[in-house]
Amino acid sequence: MLRVGTVGLGMLVALIRVLAACEFGPFPYSATGIACRMTKPAALLMNQETAQVIQVAFRNAKFPNITGERAVRFLGKVAYGLTNIQVNNLSIEQSEVELKENDAIDIAIRNVMAVFKGTLNYGYAGAWFLQLFHSVDFEIESSIDLQLNIKLMCQEDQVAADASDCYLTFHKLTLHLQGDKEPGWLKQLFTDFIAFTLKLVLKSEVCKEINILAQVLANFIQDIAANFVQDEDIRLDISLASVPLIKANYLESHHKGLVQYKNYSDVFSDSLFSPSLLSESRMLYFWLSEHILNSLASAAFLDERLVLTIAGEKLQALFEIEDTEAQRRAVEMIFQGASYNDSMAKVWSLAQPHISLQPEGTVVKALVAAEISIFPPGKEPLMVLYVEKEITVTVEAAYAEKKLHLHPVDSRVEFKAFNCTADPSGNDESIRNFLQKIISVTGIPEVISRIEPTLISLMNSKGLHLFEIRSPEIITRKGYLIVQLDFSFPDHLLLEFLEKTL
Repeated sequence: MLRVGTVGLGMLVALIRVLAACEFGPFPYSATGIACRMTKPAALLMNQETAQVIQVAFRNAKFPNITGERAVRFLGKVAYGLTNIQVNNLSIEQSEVELKENDAIDIAIRNVMAVFKGTLNYGYAGAWFLQLFHSVDFEIESSIDLQLNIKLMCQEDQVAADASDCYLTFHKLTLHLQGDKEPGWLKQLFTDFIAFTLKLVLKSEVCKEINILAQVLANFIQDIAANFVQDEDIRLDISLASVPLIKANYLESHHKGLVQYKNYSDVFSDSLFSPSLLSESRMLYFWLSEHILNSLASAAFLDERLVLTIAGEKLQALFEIEDTEAQRRAVEMIFQGASYNDSMAKVWSLAQPHISLQPEGTVVKALVAAEISIFPPGKEPLMVLYVEKEITVTVEAAYAEKKLHLHPVDSRVEFKAFNCTADPSGNDESIRNFLQKIISVTGIPEVISRIEPTLISLMNSKGLHLFEIRSPEIITRKGYLIVQLDFSFPDHLLLEFLEKTL
């Protein structure tokens, strides 16, 4: 039996859709670009905020006024009305959820202790008219078990959660009139009158609010995911690509992950994904296809993001990698005596980069252009160097201390074009050899060092820094990568969202 509660419900709903109303084709994982697996320990972690979220459901329930009338011997007809019903205190002992095959999720929330307060109006009705002439505050102490049988549906590419199959079992329902000053027979009289009606009202309103809450949480998680994989005009389509898996130890969802950018159209139908590629030892797993990274690189190229300028001290550090005569001669020839402060280097991609995922790391192959311009005081800018080169670099990625670390482990550079003002013939091999060394030793690390903070800033803007991620691993294989990690859920993140939304 998996303990998860209502917060877990939101995550479960967000990760799962059933086949109803969705057509995925004959091959179950062929269109999977992203897969997400949440294991039992992650679901247990979600249980920490169960009590607070259930409180939101009870607190937001709108209880109607309850009225009734009964004939009582010697008293005639007694009419009553309960108004201003609201929850005052609530506590929860425990919650449990059982995952079953074929889309069944049973959630049991046990020993919900709730105190309802309001006003009781009562009086005696004559044959021709009704007159209420007493009013007293009341409290109702209750002990309730909630049983939720969740049905999940796929509607218009969105998760729809049906929590209407909801049962409340009352172990205790005790009415206290104001200060217990009223006669015992009066309290007993109204307890008998209203108990059945009150149970129906509580069940109806609490279950309705939980049903709303389930869908709100589902939308919340989906919105977070959609926002996380979008930056300006570039985003990923995270609609489902196949029927999700529900196992005793994990939940798994499969998403298309198609890149969407202006008129750029992405198609993918040859996925390497299989559930056997993921294990169950960590809390959370993400599987990403090589195709997604290539598509993102293409979109970044089309959006003109693959451009870098270097000037001043950064440019000086790039070119003064060693203090040798050959280096000083090459720098003098290239810059023609101009200072680094009066110079600028520009590097950009000439074509869409190609990314290949291999066991040794992420292999990036790109056709890159670089030019150096000098700005002599009082003169027109002058381009003194232009080169085109094909660069292949293997990068290892890691995430630690809330930072992404990219480390180049191997690189190859092949010149495709070369034009230097100081060497019009291009016969001076010393300049080309010097540039080859600069690109390999400092140029590629410099470009990667600029990419790192950009990606970190982007991920943190989506809220990644709110999570305490433990021992993350980024594993590359031929054609795909796996991110596996343990994490701590941000305190009260869902609760704060619900309080703002409901």
